[in-house]
Amino acid sequence: MRHLGTLLTVVAGAALVGCGGTTNAERPSGPTEPAPTTIPPVVRAGGPARVLALVPESATTLTITDFDAVRARLGVPDLTSEDLMADRTAFWERAGKESVLLTDGLLREDSSAFMLDHGFTQDDVDWEARWTGPDGPGYALAFRPDLDLSGVQAAVKAGTGPLDETARVLAADHLLVSGEATDGGPVWATDPAITDLVVTGEESAYLRRGCLPLQEALGVDATYEDHEAVLAEYDVTELEPLEAVALTFKDQVVTARLGEGRTDLRERADLGPDWPVTGSIGFEDGFTGMPVIDPNTGRIGYRVANPVAAANLTLTHLLPFAICDEVEPFEEPTGL
Repeated sequence: MRHLGTLLTVVAGAALVGCGGTTNAERPSGPTEPAPTTIPPVVRAGGPARVLALVPESATTLTITDFDAVRARLGVPDLTSEDLMADRTAFWERAGKESVLLTDGLLREDSSAFMLDHGFTQDDVDWEARWTGPDGPGYALAFRPDLDLSGVQAAVKAGTGPLDETARVLAADHLLVSGEATDGGPVWATDPAITDLVVTGEESAYLRRGCLPLQEALGVDATYEDHEAVLAEYDVTELEPLEAVALTFKDQVVTARLGEGRTDLRERADLGPDWPVTGSIGFEDGFTGMPVIDPNTGRIGYRVANPVAAANLTLTHLLPFAICDEVEPFEEPTGL
């Protein structure tokens, strides 16, 4: 058994690939893009991070996509539903290919109905958050400050598209929410394990309470052999416990935040390159190269190899650096 402890250095990353089924083993050799030489500085939470005051304590995961930040990087900072359809369509095509979008936009599928009947679309949303947990999913959409919310209120009343009786407008905050904490119940904003990992200014972010069970991080198609292959190479019980993890994306740089003063960042980062590919894409199809680590602040830095692959890996929790330090038995296939 190989113990976790390989020294990591800043080296060249993997070549850019698409996510149409190319696996790590099939990746061609050739010029590579370097991993980041620095990790973005910590800037404490503001803006979209205010959603933490709405997320129930029972929630397990939260994603935030800052469409305003994406629009700014792509050169259309003032784009709204009032712009030409061609311009808006061009933005979404570029954003889907060039940014790590952790949501396609709650309102986009019914864009025509929202525009024709209520005068707004997803293009008027500054940022969108989604959360999941045992008490059900939830979401929050922040509209541009100058949007008249009467159309949003009418859409909620009419039950347009995905909006149902759980949706409500918080006019003072310019938010459309569903599944939020109510009656003064505990929220993520009061949990230091979460709030200490949150930053602002990122294009998108993924936060998870607690660690990822090994089987979940391997993926739904993982086999008993995949599970045993990891344990044969790595003693994961040497890792420190993990209370929460955050993953943020900005300018093609990925930053994982696991908490300050950790001694196991090298061990956790070392898992990525050797992680089994159990589906159509593997970890290195989304996150390129050997990472930069900062033990004092508990950060690991990567580059995005492919934005679509990175989003898919994040949303399906295929994140080896976030695994638990305990191993639950994997039921060996019976062949029946």
